[in-house]
This record gives sequence, C-alpha cells and structure tokens, in this order.
Amino acid sequence: MTKTASIDLRSDTVTRPDSKMAAAMAAAEVGDDVLDHDPTMRRLEERAAELLGTAAALWVPSGTMGNLIALSVHLRRGDRFLAPRGAHVLTHELGSAAWMAGGMPHPLDWSAGPGRPTADAIRAEAAGSDRYDALRTTLLCLENTHNSAGGAVTPPHEHAQLAAAARDSGLRVHLDGARIWHAATSLGVPAAALTVGVDTVQACLSKGLGAPVGSVVAGTSEFVQEARRVRKMLGGGVRQGGVLAAAGLVALERVEALADDHQHAARLADGLVELGWQVTKPQTNIVLADVPDVGLAVERLRESGVLAVPMDGRVRFVTHRDVGKRDVEEALRRIKRSKI
Repeated sequence: MTKTASIDLRSDTVTRPDSKMAAAMAAAEVGDDVLDHDPTMRRLEERAAELLGTAAALWVPSGTMGNLIALSVHLRRGDRFLAPRGAHVLTHELGSAAWMAGGMPHPLDWSAGPGRPTADAIRAEAAGSDRYDALRTTLLCLENTHNSAGGAVTPPHEHAQLAAAARDSGLRVHLDGARIWHAATSLGVPAAALTVGVDTVQACLSKGLGAPVGSVVAGTSEFVQEARRVRKMLGGGVRQGGVLAAAGLVALERVEALADDHQHAARLADGLVELGWQVTKPQTNIVLADVPDVGLAVERLRESGVLAVPMDGRVRFVTHRDVGKRDVEEALRRIKRSKI
C-alpha cells in the first residue's frame, strides 16, 4: 500500500528549489566572495538593497545571523534594546542577542495591535536616567510581519510613527523583516515603504520565496562594511557563494506570487472555522488556531497527514509556494475526517 504524502504546513522554509532555481544555481557565475566578492553575490546584494531602499546589503546564511550581526554592530555590552513581545529576536534566537551581542532585551506589550507597540510606549521606555548604574536604552527592534502574532502586518504609517518615536528618543532602529516581502504584498506597497526610518533591516530569501538558504542584512554602506567583518567573525564568510546567491535572485523575482499563499491561508482559516476551530483571521500566510491541547492536536494532525507546529500555545499552519489550492482543500478534508 502506498503511503499518502503529508501536506507540510509547518513553515514556509520547507520549500525546495524548483527547476528554474536549480538551473540558475548550476549556471551561476562564481568567485571567492571572501577574497574578491563573488559576482553573483554582488548582484544579489545590489538588487536586495534596491528593493529594501537601502544603500547596501550583505548576504548572510540565516535571518538569525543577520539579526545578530545588526545587533552586534548597534549595541555595546549592557545596552538595553526594546522589541515587541514575542519578537523572534527575543524568543527564537537562543538568547544570542544577550549572549553574543551583549544586549539586555526588554519586551514591549502589543498596545497598538497584534505584534506592535504604540509610539508613546517606545518614548516612555526610551526615557533614560542620569544615574551611572541605570540601564542605557539604545535600540528598537521591530518585526514585520510579526511571526508569533500570526504574521501580523504593520502598515507604513504606523511603522513610520514607531521609527520616528525611536529616533526622536535617541534610539537606533533595526527591522527584522524576515517576512517583509509578505508584509509588502499584503499591503500592496514596495518593501522600501516599510523600511523608512530604520538604520538596518534583515530580510529572508527562504521564507516563502523558495531559496534553499539565505537572508540579507542591509543598511548604510558603512554598516555593511562592518557587517561583513562581523559575519566573518561568526563563521559566515562564503567562498563560491554565487551558487546560493543565484537562488536568491530568482527568489526576488517571485515576491508577487506570495499573494497566492495569502489566499490559500485565508481559505485554510475559513475551512477550519467551518469545522468548528477557533482561528485568528490571517493577514498573510500564517494561520493560528486555538485548541484545548496543542500537543495532542499537532500529533493528531500528523497522523492524518497534515504537518503543523505549536506556536505560543496555539497551532500554527503556514502556507507556501509548494502548497497549492488543491493541497489546502485536501488538508481540510483530512482534518475533517480526523475529527480533531
């Protein structure tokens, strides 16, 4: 008997390069990026900087490394940084912001909506003290979309208000834009509209866009020059990196296709509601569902051939380019049969 293939909705990082991307990787013009700056890597970084509205960009192996590099450049040991509660830099990067960048994290409540604080909250927390032994707050980290808030989007005008509040308070601003392409697609704006006022931004090429590995961290030319040094310190120097950069270039051609993932997430959410689930209406490609027993639900889903993961006390489903409309409908049929 042939085993039914699982429908993998754990993350948009499970995608595999298709034939076009694989062909681009195989044909990539390459060089030693550490010595000479690989030509395909250079083209990717220039294209990413253009899309993100920054002067320069640097390819990094992962979004976690991109965020760590930015925080390492921005922070001095003992500096406090602010981030929305549940932000990836606070909860899913193994404490590297404190351990390696030397920062003291401080979470901000979602006082303005899912995944985002108010400008007044930033100003209040940024207010310093003249005491020499007081914490010094120097950085605000934003996240768009906010993963643990269910892919919640911060629109351009709210983003600009938060960035302005930070800048007026003397803080630098880093944006974790791992899914910034999703935010831009949802809002119908260029990604650069969501980086206004930031000093640095990290954007992922493997979440939704289909590259097998890689992110970029971007900012001023001076920042990227220092970031390249920190990347090397962290073991992130690459040699013939053009093979991976070629995948990133193809990925950046596919931002508009993310709208399909959003439609599939909306259909999945509606279908789950029809089955009696309590679901947060998705803004992008992440669907969060409240269930009595998350662990049991995830296991029952796996047994039915639908893969999902726990996320902050809820079940998370993520649609992506390797899951089509038929897959979503089949997932709903399997969930219905399993009577979770």
